[in-house]
Amino acid sequence: MISRVAYLSMHTSPLLQPGQGDAGGMNVYIDELARTMSRRGVEVDVYTRRDDSEQDDTVVVGDGAYRVHHIEAGPVRTLDTSRAARFVREFAEGVIDRFGGLPDIVHSHYWLSGWAGLEIKRRLGIPMANSFHTLGRVKDLTRRHDEAPESLLRIAAEFEVIEAADCVVASTPLEAEDLLSHYGADPARLCTSPPGVDHQVFAPGDREEARRRLGFEDGPLLLFVGRIQPLKGVDVALAAFSRVLESHAGARLLIVGGPSGPSGRSELDRLHAFVEDSGLADRVRFVDPVPHADLVDLYRAADLLTLPSRSESFGLVAAEAQACGLPVVAANVGGIPHVVSDGESGLLVDGWDPGDHASAMISLLSDAALADRLSTGAIAWSERFSWEATANRYLELYEGAVSRVSAS
Repeated sequence: MISRVAYLSMHTSPLLQPGQGDAGGMNVYIDELARTMSRRGVEVDVYTRRDDSEQDDTVVVGDGAYRVHHIEAGPVRTLDTSRAARFVREFAEGVIDRFGGLPDIVHSHYWLSGWAGLEIKRRLGIPMANSFHTLGRVKDLTRRHDEAPESLLRIAAEFEVIEAADCVVASTPLEAEDLLSHYGADPARLCTSPPGVDHQVFAPGDREEARRRLGFEDGPLLLFVGRIQPLKGVDVALAAFSRVLESHAGARLLIVGGPSGPSGRSELDRLHAFVEDSGLADRVRFVDPVPHADLVDLYRAADLLTLPSRSESFGLVAAEAQACGLPVVAANVGGIPHVVSDGESGLLVDGWDPGDHASAMISLLSDAALADRLSTGAIAWSERFSWEATANRYLELYEGAVSRVSAS
């Protein structure tokens, strides 16, 4: 029986505000999973790299739900992933030193943590699972023309982790196919477990009341939630929105998120320039990231969520938005078709042509019956995603990994 789990999240902490820097859906994922595991009686410790000298060595989260340990590895400041990669071994050593007792399994998140997890596995013989959340080779397939390709170091590390981990976890069957076709993953050690939704927080509510609380006027409201970087396709959302205004002059677009990654700041500047040059300043509002639970009012207030990502292993914001009854217009890529049911909970668009995305948005805004049907379908579709189901699946996967290692 699994009683203690160590989660590795070297490059970002579940304590951080999602929506900017390296904090996004993965941070929410680890926090929700750790809390759910704790309610099952599993002792959970999360290990992340210290990037601020003011951080306590250990932070207890949620009335003792789990602990976050800050491990010194390299300079105590924020590093991009390419720089942080130099300190993977130092991070692994710090995690080992901080273990009060050996966990039943180490579950690493992202390729950097996976690399560290392999070091811990080799030294201590502890079973190891890894969730990538994004894959370098897959991102390269659909990256924007002006983006640099993923580093060869990352690709090599992903191959090594996939080869040696006791369990490689995919969020959707589509991600599992990517692991098989692009990395040659061993099917016997490939597992699928989708993230969940906290349905106590993300649930339908009164749209007008939500708009009053947020101070929004009447009229169509389109919503984007995510980090500002080329990968997320905010440029597509803006270009599509400019075409939506041709038939819905009173529409507004709300962009909630902060710059992320090495090109995040320049991407945000580029988007602001597009808004000014296109005369959209009175129709588009940029909003800093908000606490995760506060997103519920935004989902309830909006008419649709736009998710034109160029790569997405799952798309947690889409699952949460649908739980609130908000239809999603999304790129038909990665794990999104698993999260959004085309024609049932939202509309999927092939490619990233702004005209195609605008057409989907306009069809939803112009057809009240379609909007109502998709809203109802979104709520029903979201019910298949829950953190309790995710925890059930993980406990099953952990038990299997521990048994295989014990038998070998």
